[in-house]
Amino acid sequence: MKDFVHLHLHTHYSLLDGAIRVPDLMGRLDELGMQAVAMTDHGNMYGAVDFQQAAQKAGIKSIVGCEMYMCDSAFDEEQISSEVFHLTMLAESLEGYKNLMYLNSMGWLKGYDERRGIPRIDFDLFAEHHQGIICLSGDLGGEINQAILADDRQRAVEVATKYRDLLGPDHYYLEVMQNALPEQQKCTATLVELSDELGIELVATNDCHYVRREDARAHAVLMCIQLGKTADVDRMMEHGVDQLYVRSAEEMWEAFSHIPEACENTLKIAEMCDLEIPLGEIYLPRYDVPQDFIDKRGIDDPTEVIDQYFEYVAQQGLEDRFEEFDALGQQYDRQVYEERLREEIEIIRQMGFPGYFLIVWDFIDWSHEQSIPVGPGRGSGAGSLVAYSMRITDIDPMPYDLLFERFLNPERVSMPDFDIDFCMNRRGEVIDYVTEKYGADNVGQIITYGQMKARACIKDVGRALDFSFGETNRIAKLVPDELGITLDEALSQEKRLRTMCDEDDKVDTLFDIALSLENLNRQAGIHAAGLVIADDPLWEYVPICRGANGEIVTQYAKNEVEDAGLVKFDFLGLKTLTVIDDAVRLVNQQRDRRDEAPFDLQSIALDDPDVFELISAGNTTGVFQLESSGFQELLKKLKPNAFEDIVAAVALYRPGPLGSGMVDDFIDRKHGRKEVEYPHPWLEEILEPTYGVMVYQEQVMKTAQIMAGYTLGGADLLRRAMGKKKASVMEEQKQIFVDGAVEKDVDERTATEIFDLMAYF
Repeated sequence: MKDFVHLHLHTHYSLLDGAIRVPDLMGRLDELGMQAVAMTDHGNMYGAVDFQQAAQKAGIKSIVGCEMYMCDSAFDEEQISSEVFHLTMLAESLEGYKNLMYLNSMGWLKGYDERRGIPRIDFDLFAEHHQGIICLSGDLGGEINQAILADDRQRAVEVATKYRDLLGPDHYYLEVMQNALPEQQKCTATLVELSDELGIELVATNDCHYVRREDARAHAVLMCIQLGKTADVDRMMEHGVDQLYVRSAEEMWEAFSHIPEACENTLKIAEMCDLEIPLGEIYLPRYDVPQDFIDKRGIDDPTEVIDQYFEYVAQQGLEDRFEEFDALGQQYDRQVYEERLREEIEIIRQMGFPGYFLIVWDFIDWSHEQSIPVGPGRGSGAGSLVAYSMRITDIDPMPYDLLFERFLNPERVSMPDFDIDFCMNRRGEVIDYVTEKYGADNVGQIITYGQMKARACIKDVGRALDFSFGETNRIAKLVPDELGITLDEALSQEKRLRTMCDEDDKVDTLFDIALSLENLNRQAGIHAAGLVIADDPLWEYVPICRGANGEIVTQYAKNEVEDAGLVKFDFLGLKTLTVIDDAVRLVNQQRDRRDEAPFDLQSIALDDPDVFELISAGNTTGVFQLESSGFQELLKKLKPNAFEDIVAAVALYRPGPLGSGMVDDFIDRKHGRKEVEYPHPWLEEILEPTYGVMVYQEQVMKTAQIMAGYTLGGADLLRRAMGKKKASVMEEQKQIFVDGAVEKDVDERTATEIFDLMAYF
C-alpha cells in the first residue's frame, strides 16, 4: 500500500480551532504507519518547535507550515481590503522557514485585523519573501475556491496563474479535498479542470482538525465554545462535519482514486521539504562596550573587548565592596575573595557568558541610578561573587558558603538565569529602557498558553451543551481541589461524579466530550516576568505576535524560545519592594522635617533582637515569604534568634520536610530537646549550622564532594538528578557516590545510608 502525508493539519495550538494534541497525533500516525505530517495552523506558528521535537521523538518527519490569511492590500491604510482568503504555505527549507516567520510576524505586527482578530498579509509582501516556500491553493476559504463558489471562473484562473507565475510549477499546487460538503465537491471538480487548463499540478489534502472520526462531536462543541454558542451536536453531525479527522493512507488513496497523481504529489512535496529548525544555539544580544575603554586598551577582537570589560567591571565592583566592608568595620579575607572572583571570572569567560552578565549589570545599574528599587537577588544566582561584585545581587555568598557551581556549572553548559525583582510600580520603566537600548523589534515578551483544565473544561463544555450555570457549577465543584488534577483522576476519586454519569446521559455526554477536550489550549497570555532580547529583530529567530495591549510577544512559549536560541531575562514585579520603598520614603519625610540624617535600608543590622522577637511571635504579615499562616506557626515553634534560622526555615517550609518530621527534628535539635547527630564525622562542619539536619542543596553538593570525591560541578549534576527523581539516573549516581566513598575508605553501608539520606532530602 502506498503511503500518504497529511499536509493540512490544525493542532491545538490554533487555540480553540484544532482539537489535535501533538502527542495524540504522533500516536495516531504511528498506528497508521505514516512517516511524515505537516502542521498548518490558522494564522500562527505557535507549535512549530514543539511539533518538530515531538515528531523527532516519534521518528516522524515534521513539515512546518502555516495557513496564512491573504488579502489584496493588508498594509495600506487607505486601501486595506475587506475580503480575506486562506493560503497554505509549507517551509521547504531553512530559508522558507525564515520567510514564513517573517510573513506571519508582519501579519501580526502590521496587518492585524482587529475586527476579525486575524493577522493578514498580501500578495506583494509574499512576492518579496516567497523563496523556500511551497504553496497550496487552500481549503474552501482559499481565494480560488471562493471564486469557484461565486461562479467566477475567470477570477479563479487569474489567481491561479498569478501564483503559478510567481512560484513556478514545483512550488505551487491546486489543493483538492474530498469530504461530505457539497461546496467542496464543486470546487474539487473545477480544480481538476483548471489543473489541465493551466498546467498546475493537483495535491490531495485532508483538512484535519481532530485525530479520529469519533472526535467530531467534541470538535463541534469546541467550535461552539469558541463562538460562544450552544451546540446542537446531533444536527451538526447531519451536515457531514465528521470528515475532518486524520485519515489512513488507504482512505485517502480510495477517495482520490480518480486522480491518483494528487496523492502522489503529497509524497513529492514531503520529500521536497527538508527543514530542521535549528535548536540549541545561543544568540546573545551584543553589549556595546564604551569606546573610551576600547581606545585605552587598544583591543580589536570584539570577544576580547567584552571579556576584558566584564573583568574590569567585576574587579572594580569588588574593590567598591571592600570599601563598604571597611566603612562598616566588617572582617574579611581579601585574598580569599579575590581568588574566588578570579575563579568565577575564568569560568564565565570559558563558557562565553560575559556579555550576559554585562547586559544584566547594565539594566540593574540603570535602575539603581533611577532610584528604582531592585531586589537583593534570589535563587542560585546568589551563589555568584561576580554577581555580588557587579551589584546584580546584593548578597555576599562568602559568609553563607553559597556555591557558584549551583548557579553556573562548568560541567553542564546551560544559560545562567537571574531572577531579578523590581518595584512592581516601576518595572515597566526598566523594560522601556531595555527596549530603547536594544531596539523595539529586538525585545519582546514571551507567550503562555491557558489550557482547558478539569473544572474549567466542565464549565466550558456545559455552557456549549446548554447546561445551566447552576448545573455545571455543581458538577465542577465535585472535582477535588488538587493542583493539576485531571478529569480521569476526579472520576476515580469522587464517586458522586461517577454516579452522576451513570444516572444521567446528559452528564455522561458532558464528561465524554470534556475528556476529549481537556488540556487543549484555550487562550494565549503573556509570561509574568520573562523578556527576550536579541541582536536582530525577533522574527529572525522566532515568529512573533501581538499581546492584548499591543506588546511584541514571541509565538513560542518559554522552553521553545530558549530552545530556539533566544535568551530569557526575568523582570519580576514585586509588591514587597514597592511597600518597602514607600515605607523608607515616608520615614525619610519625617526625618527630613526633623533635620535628621536619612534612613538607609542597608544599615539595618541582621542581629537586632527586637526584630527576632517580632518574628518569633509570628507577627510577619507582609514579610516576603514569611507571611502565610502556616509559616507563622512554624516561626512560633522555631523561635529564630539568628538570620541563619530564618534562611533555614524558608528552605524547610516545603511539603517533603513538613510531612516527614524533618522540621520538628530541626526545631527540637535547635532548642536542645534532641541531641545533634551527624551522619559522619566528616560532615560536622557542613551540617553544624543546621544542627546536623541536611537543609540546603549546597549541603548535598558539599557532602558529595567530601564523602565521595565529586567535583562541585559533578555534585551539581547529582543535585539535579535527585531533584528530577529519575530512577535510572539515581541508581547510576548512587553507584558513583558509593564507589567514590569506598575509595576514600568509607564503608559501603555508611556510604549507602548517606546517599539515601541525601536523596530523601
